[in-house]
Formats: sequence, structure tokens, C-alpha cells
Amino acid sequence: MIDDLDKSLENLLKRELPQELVSQVTISFATPDGQFPPPSVSLPAIDLFLYDVRENRELRDGEWQVEHQEDSTLKRKGPPVRVDCSYLITAWPSSGSTTPAQDEHRMLGEVMKALLRHAALPADVLAGSLQGQQPPLPASGLQPGRLQSMSELWQALGGKPRATLNYIVTLGVKLGLTAEAGPPVQKTVFKLRQGI
Repeated sequence: MIDDLDKSLENLLKRELPQELVSQVTISFATPDGQFPPPSVSLPAIDLFLYDVRENRELRDGEWQVEHQEDSTLKRKGPPVRVDCSYLITAWPSSGSTTPAQDEHRMLGEVMKALLRHAALPADVLAGSLQGQQPPLPASGLQPGRLQSMSELWQALGGKPRATLNYIVTLGVKLGLTAEAGPPVQKTVFKLRQGI
């Protein structure tokens, strides 16, 4: 499911970024550590590093859905668990760039505009298991991240501090919980008694 989210974000960026930028950059999901880029990534690159996955308890829904089965029974299905996936987005100019800071900021600016255009991931960019997911996948950028300290993150990764964007997408994870709900009610009987 998370790999489908990565692919969906890649689809969104390839669709929304200016074509001259799309044709030049590699979209990566590698760790932006001191050894970035890995051999599989050529520069310039836009890196979306998934650094945190946790349940979103504010969006928790306790309502079970009731579905009619072909045999006239009812089955209750548990609600999906809502999970926030937090990405740290960085831009990496080509090693031969004469203006690396400007190139990095230009790429980050374009990514920021592309992501902020959508309050939820558009249905036509969703890949694999995310296709048709309801409710839509809300996304938020430029909100405070879940990181306590950016300097500690860069130190832990062994890299130099860089300009970053924080981006969070909320998935609905279906757990497959089901329960028999019994046969449907066919008729209702009311009995009235006169008061004494």
C-alpha cells in the first residue's frame, strides 16, 4: 500500500511539474543521507523520504458498514484505519550546477506549487490499491512535521542540512474486519395495548 502511495505521488509530480523540469529530474524515495544519491538515482533529483507512519486518531471512524449479501444475510465490515504518511521532500541539483542553491530552491518551489494545488490526491494519479479508495486521500503540505528537530534528523542521517518541504498524506487502511449481522428485518410488528 505504501509503495502505491509512492507511485501515486510520483504520478502527481510528473503530471503537475513543468515538463522541462520533469524531463530533467529523477524522482527518488531514497534516504537523503550522507551517501545520497544512491547509484540508482541520477542528479538532479527530487527526493520524497518517508520518515513517519502513524495512525491518525482524529479521523478514526468507529462506524461499521452493513452490506447485503446474495444469500439475504447481512455482513458488517469494520471501518478503515486512517494512517498519516509523512514525507520530507528535498531537491538535489546536478553536481555540475554553477548555481546549486538557486537550482535547489527553484525545484522545491515547483514541487511546492504542484502539491499545494490539491487538498487530496486526485483520483487519476492513484496507483494500485489506492484506486477508488473512499474517502479521498487528504494531503497537507507546509504544516509542522512530526520531527522534533531538523538538525537532529540531518545529524542522524549523516548529511548536511537542506531546505525541505513537509508533506503528509492520509491513507485509509482496510483491515478486513467482518462480522455476521444476521438476517435482514423483513417485517415490523407493532402491538398496541390500551392503558388501564
